[in-house]
Amino acid sequence: NLAVERKVSASTQNQALNALIFLYKKVLKIPLDNFDFKKARIGKRLPVVLSRDEIHKVLSNLQGEFHLMASILYGGGLRLSECLNLRVADIDFGLNEIIVRGGKGDNDRRTILPNLIVHQLNRQVEKARLRLEENMLLIGFKGASIPEALERKYPNAPKELAWQYIFPARKPARDPRSGRLKQHYRHESFLQKAVKNAVRKSQITKNASCHTFRHSFATHLLEDGYDIRTVQELLGHKDVRSTMIYTHVLSINKYNIQSPLDTWDSRS
Repeated sequence: NLAVERKVSASTQNQALNALIFLYKKVLKIPLDNFDFKKARIGKRLPVVLSRDEIHKVLSNLQGEFHLMASILYGGGLRLSECLNLRVADIDFGLNEIIVRGGKGDNDRRTILPNLIVHQLNRQVEKARLRLEENMLLIGFKGASIPEALERKYPNAPKELAWQYIFPARKPARDPRSGRLKQHYRHESFLQKAVKNAVRKSQITKNASCHTFRHSFATHLLEDGYDIRTVQELLGHKDVRSTMIYTHVLSINKYNIQSPLDTWDSRS
């Protein structure tokens, strides 16, 4: 019914099937041993990738924090959530590396800190320091939001510069769980809207988003000859097969392949 009449996607069909299996097995306690379930096949979609020229155009239409955040996404291959969660201690200026903590699968990794944004990032750290000084004057301010277990172990950490967010929200807010006044990071929509506008101004018709910077990072590294395992590490992929998809979007021009239509005249 879902597939034929309502024509929902394969992922929606599988979600409905999983819900039914859970209902019968866990709630109704009815075994399903005699039933043969076949999940809908989810087709593979190639990631949207921008050319280097298109990346330059989009970045040129972003300023300030927007430009820095997008540069980190492309320059280091970060997910948007990973960029927003960056703290001062996660920037290793000595080794020119960005430490991504608690990425997908709750794994930490190191990736590239582009030389081109070091100065801009230093200024952003200084802004975070000034923001902390301002917040410390607020009555009831408890510092940056950090995991509860970590705060119990290091009670002073939330008010230390190392734990402050690189991209803090405009002002502190009450933590919905504890009710305490905390400094949180920027909302995802902060950059999403800016990138959408920058893509439109750049007259790019591709369905590009913040995640497109990460796709482009991986593809351009492979185009430059870096091996798949290196790219896998930088992206934080557990399985190299997740990284292999970028080999399918490498520029055809890399192999100097000519269309038969373009060679038509030379053969006639």
